[in-house]
Amino acid sequence: MRAACALAAGVLASAGGAWADEAASVTPYRPSVSTPAALSAPGWLEVEAGWQHSRADDPRRRDSLPYTLKLAFTPDWGLRIGGDAWVREATADGIRLSGGGDTSLVLKRRFAVDDASAFGLELGAKLPTARHGLGSGHADWGVNGIYSADLGGGRWHADLNLNATRLGGPLDDGVGRWQQGWAASLSRSLTDPWGVTGELSGTRQRGSENTSQLLVAASYALSRRIALDAGVSKGLNRASGDWAVFTGVTFLAWRIF
Repeated sequence: MRAACALAAGVLASAGGAWADEAASVTPYRPSVSTPAALSAPGWLEVEAGWQHSRADDPRRRDSLPYTLKLAFTPDWGLRIGGDAWVREATADGIRLSGGGDTSLVLKRRFAVDDASAFGLELGAKLPTARHGLGSGHADWGVNGIYSADLGGGRWHADLNLNATRLGGPLDDGVGRWQQGWAASLSRSLTDPWGVTGELSGTRQRGSENTSQLLVAASYALSRRIALDAGVSKGLNRASGDWAVFTGVTFLAWRIF
C-alpha cells in the first residue's frame, strides 16, 4: 500500500512537466466498462487511478484500487497495462483477504472512418498475478471490437463494444470456455468541464447465468490534462452482483517521446 501511494505521488509530481504542452489532453476510458476507439495522446504516458467499493453475494464486500497505464505510439496504435493495485475482500463465510490483483495487457488498433467515427480492435491477455483467492488463478485471452461515434455536433458520444474471452484453468462441467461480452455507452457534455455517462453492459457464457448491469457516472475536467469521475453501477439480475460505487482520476503523467 505504501509503495502504491509513493508511486501515485511520484507520477502526480511528474505531471507538472506536462503542463507546457497545451495541445495534449486526456482520453479517459474509466469509469465505463466499454472503451472508445480513440487512443490517448501519442507519446504521453496517461494514467488512470481510482477506488471502487462493491457488494454482492460472494464476496460480500470488495474494495479495490484499479489502475491503467496507457501509451499510444501513433494515433492508431497503442498499448495499455491495467489491473488492481490493491484489493480487499470479505467473503460470505467470513474470510478476509487483501493484496494485489490480476494484471491485463492490451494492444489496440484504431481504424478511422471520418472525423466523427472510428472502429477499434483490442487484443488482450489477463495474467494471474493476484494473491490466491483474490484472482481467477489462470490466464485469459480475448479480443474486443469497438465502434465509436460523436453525435449531435459533438455534444453526445457513443461507444459500442463486443468482445470474446477464452477462459483458462479448470471449469465446471457444462460451462463453456468462451465468454461473450457487450457494452453500450452514451455520454454527453453538459457544460465545458462537466459530463455525464450512462451505460448498459453484460456477459453471456454457456452453462452460466447471463449478467447485466447499469452504470451512471459524472465527470469533471480540471484541465485538458486532468479529469475526475464518480458514479455508481447496479447489477440487473442475481448473477450480476448488487451495486458498486467508484471515483477516480485520469491524467497525463509525462511525455516519453
